[in-house]
Amino acid sequence: MSYVAKSVKYVTLVLAAIITILPITVIVMASFKTHQEFYASSPLDAPSNWFNFDNYVMAFTKGLMLQGFANTAFILLFSITGTIFIGSMAAYAIDRFEFRFKKTTVALFLLATLVPGVTTQVATFQVVHSLGLYNTRWAAIALFMGTDIVSIYIFIQFMRGIPKELDEAATLDGANHFTIYRKIIFPLLKPAIATVVIIKGIGVYNEFYTPFLYMPGRNLGVISTSLFRFRGPFSSQWEVIAAGVIIVIIPTLVIFLFLQRYIYNGFTSGATK
Repeated sequence: MSYVAKSVKYVTLVLAAIITILPITVIVMASFKTHQEFYASSPLDAPSNWFNFDNYVMAFTKGLMLQGFANTAFILLFSITGTIFIGSMAAYAIDRFEFRFKKTTVALFLLATLVPGVTTQVATFQVVHSLGLYNTRWAAIALFMGTDIVSIYIFIQFMRGIPKELDEAATLDGANHFTIYRKIIFPLLKPAIATVVIIKGIGVYNEFYTPFLYMPGRNLGVISTSLFRFRGPFSSQWEVIAAGVIIVIIPTLVIFLFLQRYIYNGFTSGATK
């Protein structure tokens, strides 16, 4: 039975690896093919020239991907920073303070995560337009910062593992609530911050609907909408899209490899607190 169990385990792992790697391999090979070669060959056929970087050049020039990276980085910077501070402050208030309707407030936060965002887009669009944020990068930033209930729950889970005796000791030394948050609580939330950065960052980085709806200007394109430029009503330049996908994947992969230790530690700590 032990031999059978090990065999099943390794077969399952090999199949999972193949299922994961195969689509990426197909996209990599497609990115080096010409337009004619892409439609004339099988997806698993290797390109005739592995040094054909025309698709990558076209993705950067005609797709304005460099500008898309700049807009995405701008939105990521403000969205993640705002999410970290707003989420950690909200979690600090919920976990450390006792107030009326506290349980109701937490329940409403949970209820908000169950409401599909599409169902509220009419009202959201009217609010964004009335604030004068439509067709600006601040529209996406405001929406990304104000709709992340998951980050609040992540910070709450980590904050429950921080002893309240630290707050009491700081209070005896004359520290106010903001000083306690800034000098004691926030530095201890590094694993949670790394977790939120990855989850929120990937979500914002891959988001298509919000930038497409609220930032229709050509100069306001982000990574996801830049790739959409090569999708036409009559034909699609899939080989250029494949090159763009590889370009988009590389920063995400590098950042994940750099922060994976914090992510795994963060999920493990959050699950046990």
